[in-house]
Amino acid sequence: MDTEDTGELFLPRSRRANERLHAMIPGGAHTYAKGDDQYPDNLAPVISHGKGAHVWDIDGNRYIEYGSGLRSVSLGHAHPRVIEAVRRELDRGSNFVRPSIVEVEAAERFLATVPTAEMVKFAKNGSDATTAAVRLARAATGRPRVAICADHPFFSVDDWFIGTTPMSAGIPAATNELTVSFPYGDLAATEELLTRYQDEVACLILEPASHTEPPPGYLAGLRELADRHGCVLIFDEMITGFRWSEAGAQGLYGVVPDLSTFGKALGNGFAVSALAGRRDLMERGGLRHSGDRVFLLSTTHGAETHSLAAAMAVLTTYVEEGVTARLHALGERLAAGVRDAAASTGVGDHLVVRGRASNLVFATLDENGQPSQQYRTLFLRRLLAGGVLAPSFVVSSALGDADIDHTVEVVAQACAVYRKALDAADPTPWLAGRPVKPVFRRLA
Repeated sequence: MDTEDTGELFLPRSRRANERLHAMIPGGAHTYAKGDDQYPDNLAPVISHGKGAHVWDIDGNRYIEYGSGLRSVSLGHAHPRVIEAVRRELDRGSNFVRPSIVEVEAAERFLATVPTAEMVKFAKNGSDATTAAVRLARAATGRPRVAICADHPFFSVDDWFIGTTPMSAGIPAATNELTVSFPYGDLAATEELLTRYQDEVACLILEPASHTEPPPGYLAGLRELADRHGCVLIFDEMITGFRWSEAGAQGLYGVVPDLSTFGKALGNGFAVSALAGRRDLMERGGLRHSGDRVFLLSTTHGAETHSLAAAMAVLTTYVEEGVTARLHALGERLAAGVRDAAASTGVGDHLVVRGRASNLVFATLDENGQPSQQYRTLFLRRLLAGGVLAPSFVVSSALGDADIDHTVEVVAQACAVYRKALDAADPTPWLAGRPVKPVFRRLA
């Protein structure tokens, strides 16, 4: 790797490519979470290619990659079984004027893997699926309001959610007023919300779990609340789907939502998402009912054969190879190593690993125990210099023991610098530029 004795990393080609990206693409990336503002100043590698758990930037540096494709590439890049399935369909055509038999096969495979759902419709991204679920809930209940979990960071690019974030420019206040929020894990507060907006809330939408496990009885309690107040319970399983169990978090916790949405891991990097749920609700977007029709999901590329073939290969691989169990085992090994490294260097209370083993994130806390973008910047700089690209510690099944061991070694080196900055009560000398920034903020 191109470094100096200071452990610094230089990315001249990536820097030039980032300038070209910003000249033509707003934000310099097609996903805000991939923007160079999420990385230390002048240390945002532009990727050339990836294989398994590794990626290479255009400067020739190799990294162990975590959080692959924003959690979508859970089997590792260019997974042979997925690529073979995709190539087979590419030679047979990707899109037709009528449904392909692949659509039947993909639906059957999905519903066999997630048996709590009765029908499924595929799309290309998670936002379309969650918005379709919200629209369906509003149509089924005749109610205008959407209740979102306030503790979960993202549900959709559409107005009903983005209007609740600091990046709400361009969204009418009247739209924002129709979205209300409830805290995760607090049934009493949720019931108070449903009572306050009696007969107005169409749905409760939340991730069934995230960085913390649901409190005992919580999801079942939400199910009972939704039934009692006549609203639709929606689980956003974009992240939990397959990482929690092959049947999603609903399969693990045994609580069945009315509707659920899947994506990310479903295609191992190929564009495919799914809306699934109860037949009587889903059929409102179909042709075999007598009520008003719901424009549920209708996308030109929603059923591209190669993406559905990728999904089927992913589902088969998860079930046959026990991928979820491997993700948990890898995550547990990584979390233990990072925590030991942080504790041994005296920063165990400042570099904090959180979340389910298959979906680890880390928090960087300052000398007062408060979340710090400056200390995050310091930590990311040292990881990058050591060949670890880790906006999170979310694992893929392609990681090996040697990858985990190297990551822990690099984390230990980063923690030693972290300790120096804490002792100085000022991380600025170790930043070499502006700190990384949160995705959702009002001003650029």
